[in-house]
Amino acid sequence: MTSRVALEEKIDLGRYDERFYAIVGRGDENIKYFSKPFDVRIIPRGTELIIKGEDDKVRRFTAFLKATMLRLDRERLTSKEVREYAKDFLEKAEGHENIPEEEGEIILVTHRRRAIAPKTPTQRRYVQAIKSNDVVFGVGPAGTGKTYLAMAMALAHLKEQKVNKIILTRPAVEAGEKLGFLPGTIAEKVDPYLRPLYDALYDMVDYDKAMYMLERNIIEIAPLAFMRGRTLNDSFIILDEAQNATKEQMKMFLTRIGFGSKVVVTGDITQIDLPKKEHSGLVEALRVLKGVPGIDFVWFSQEDVVRHPIVARIIEAYEAHERDSDKVEEKKAQEEVAEGES
Repeated sequence: MTSRVALEEKIDLGRYDERFYAIVGRGDENIKYFSKPFDVRIIPRGTELIIKGEDDKVRRFTAFLKATMLRLDRERLTSKEVREYAKDFLEKAEGHENIPEEEGEIILVTHRRRAIAPKTPTQRRYVQAIKSNDVVFGVGPAGTGKTYLAMAMALAHLKEQKVNKIILTRPAVEAGEKLGFLPGTIAEKVDPYLRPLYDALYDMVDYDKAMYMLERNIIEIAPLAFMRGRTLNDSFIILDEAQNATKEQMKMFLTRIGFGSKVVVTGDITQIDLPKKEHSGLVEALRVLKGVPGIDFVWFSQEDVVRHPIVARIIEAYEAHERDSDKVEEKKAQEEVAEGES
């Protein structure tokens, strides 16, 4: 049954550049062209397009726009080629064909007009797991997109009003210096630990908009210890670097989950910075929560690294070195046993 609910959507195309004009066309000719086949009203306001119409038709056109922006990040298209792509897009939609994965799985379009979408099979499973479960653990090496995709999903949930708030948290593991001896307020003391979360946020959202949401507490970035005693309702919560949470902190965090909330826990169990006497709460959670309904686990590998190619090579080199070291230790142990027996 076709939806008749009226909807208004806004899409910012970003800068006035070659890609912008490929979409809007000369003298906004493409905007006028798109209105008829997509059956929507399109109002250009600077670099922003306001789309009005029936729910399903507006969503179809915004899906086309996001898919086009993704293509323009990879290749150059003329305004005429964009119109041809629109025809192809509509034919697939009308024929109930599957839109290609990279087009149909766009999570978010950043303020720089870059489309964020999963790039590997594991990343696709991760995104689907987040959509389908209340709690998801993403475990694997650096550069696999665990935190970045979770942040994109959180912002998409906020935009779609599925949650009222985003909470980003990390354990503040002390390395060398004690927090109490660092200068500044509590917020200034823990800020270096939370900086990677700010970096991901500013990469996706315009700085002024991000600051507005932070000031209004729509997005909250805080150390894990600050979660104690709270109940987090209608929130999208990301616990990053969870391998550095203690067993007590992990249990405390997971029992903060309230109604209407979604939780993503990310970490790398090969990079634990806790004191030797402390056991990782992430490692314990992976054992304890296995098989619990509503909780899913996604394991990443170096094949999922989407940073600079050198990162994947570095990870592979370290893993090879660790394997060689284990073999040396094993051989040394065998020689010691042999000497003892003789």
